[in-house]
Amino acid sequence: MLQHVADLNLPDCHGKVGVPRQLVVTKDPSSIPYEVTKAGLKLPLVAKPLLVDGSSKSHELFLVYDQFSLAELEPPLVLQEFVNHGGILFKVYIVGETIKVVRRFSLPNLSKRELVKVAGVYPFPRVSSCLASADDADLDPSIAEHPPRPLLEKLVRELRHRLGLRLFNIDMIREHGTRDIFYVIDINYFPGKYICLH
Repeated sequence: MLQHVADLNLPDCHGKVGVPRQLVVTKDPSSIPYEVTKAGLKLPLVAKPLLVDGSSKSHELFLVYDQFSLAELEPPLVLQEFVNHGGILFKVYIVGETIKVVRRFSLPNLSKRELVKVAGVYPFPRVSSCLASADDADLDPSIAEHPPRPLLEKLVRELRHRLGLRLFNIDMIREHGTRDIFYVIDINYFPGKYICLH
């Protein structure tokens, strides 16, 4: 579904929306390092299961720091370039014409110094769950500010049309150090009981 976001050509509406570069891997794990190099993806990478069926395994996420560790992953999966985003994720819930945005704590920024020192594959918890709410946290306004409403309205209108959905959620991040560059990192249709609108 993220391809629909990548294909959008939204006019300038208080910001830009893209998708981190990504790669779908369905083959033997030993081919992953080659596929990543061929696709030109930069480490670190977030590894997500390709199929999400509601099981706990379908929510397992990993951060991959080095080329050698890529072969430890278990396809089918999606590899997505990690974008520093100030440790805050915006969950945008769409129910019909209603748009509701909530903040969740996410992964912290990674410095170049850290990336040189760290290797391996590290699991991380479901950082965007209701328990990770950042709505009442005392945050730097440049990180905490919600995506501009006009941008969200145009994005949601386009996705409603392209996906044919009226109940879904978008996970968005703001590139750290920018005010108006956003990435959609996930789209979930029929979020059901996971909607936390309070």
